[in-house]
Amino acid sequence: MKNLVEELRWRGLYHDSMPGTEEQLLKECTTAYIGFDPTADSLHIGSMVQIILLVHLKNFGHRPVALVGGATGMIGDPSGKSDERNLLDDEALAKNVAGIKSVLSRFLDFDSAESNAPFMVNNYDWMKEFSFINFAREVGKRITVNYMMAKDSVKKRLNGEIGDGMSFTEFTYQLIQGYDFYYLYKNHNVKLQMGGSDQWGNITTGTELVRRMGGEGAKVFAMTTPLITKADGTKFGKSEGGNVWLDTDKTSVYKFYQFWLNSADEDAEKYIKIFTFFDQEKIEKLIEEHRQAPHLRTLQKALAESITVFVHNQEEYDKAVKASGILFGSATAADLKELDAATFLDIFDGVPQAQISKEDLGEGLEIITALNEKTGFFKSNGEARRALTANSISVNREKVTEEYKLSTSDLINDEFILLQSGKKNYFIIQVK
Repeated sequence: MKNLVEELRWRGLYHDSMPGTEEQLLKECTTAYIGFDPTADSLHIGSMVQIILLVHLKNFGHRPVALVGGATGMIGDPSGKSDERNLLDDEALAKNVAGIKSVLSRFLDFDSAESNAPFMVNNYDWMKEFSFINFAREVGKRITVNYMMAKDSVKKRLNGEIGDGMSFTEFTYQLIQGYDFYYLYKNHNVKLQMGGSDQWGNITTGTELVRRMGGEGAKVFAMTTPLITKADGTKFGKSEGGNVWLDTDKTSVYKFYQFWLNSADEDAEKYIKIFTFFDQEKIEKLIEEHRQAPHLRTLQKALAESITVFVHNQEEYDKAVKASGILFGSATAADLKELDAATFLDIFDGVPQAQISKEDLGEGLEIITALNEKTGFFKSNGEARRALTANSISVNREKVTEEYKLSTSDLINDEFILLQSGKKNYFIIQVK
């Protein structure tokens, strides 16, 4: 077996592991799992480290297991949280579980016939029939309250460092997650659980349960990844608009691509190792090229291309690059008309807008009327006329004169017209 831990170390993907973990991974094909709690019906880039870890595991000859926490999602993981999560109803939970399964299926082939083919499980399947009395007898008696209270995720909440205490519901979370590990060990020979460093307490509770419930010789392992931070100290995974999601109905491919393209140089050097599958030689070469000419943004471009193609596909990446050129390149009206409505609005996010009716376009709307009376882009007809005389007005990136009339043929996506004054002043007419 190739050395997975060594690979993860140089990539900045390794934080800690139990003694013997590296040796176990070198010894044989090892089945390992990571859990994903269904707090939403998709995953955002905060989950990318764990997804990439499962892919590395597969590439190094091991067998990855993705666990969707239909049961643990009903409780809410207290790790790193100052407040108790709202409990989801069955319908919302089922929707979230289905959404996460759909996302994970894009990265791991759960229908593969390979000997180390990935598979997916839902812990609700084995927890739904587990009565409280049986759980208390079979699981609860194996772990002392002292052991559970020593975990950071519990200790910080109980001593008031964060939040206002902890309910019994959340207190039981680590036992349920721990039982998941035992169940997977017993039924699927899972010997390793992985997760973010904030999961160390929950994971090691699982290793302890396996030791105590699994009989003589039961031995499993734990490994964690570091929590990713940005150079400026802000939380990784969020843009100005909130989370950056892996589904296009929540975050457009254009915005996803822009998130990575706009990485700070220091972050890009870290991200290129974590979020791509380039080998060490290629990454070192890219970093050196970037340091020689940072203004070319070599690292950011390589990072944005690799992860956008990985999460979406080549065609969507190409569209995102083309869309990016619209603000700064020499895009034409034809280029604009190829954009879908969501991408168009993403590109021109924050640009002032005015709404008119299709009837206003009628037999043609005079450009001066459009610039002033109908939109307020210019304060007066005289100001609009002077701009037109100076040849500084464009409709959908094409220069127009005072004689021009807007019509339905100017519509982008049958809804928008883009006005521009000079190089940087944009205005959107929305036609309803």
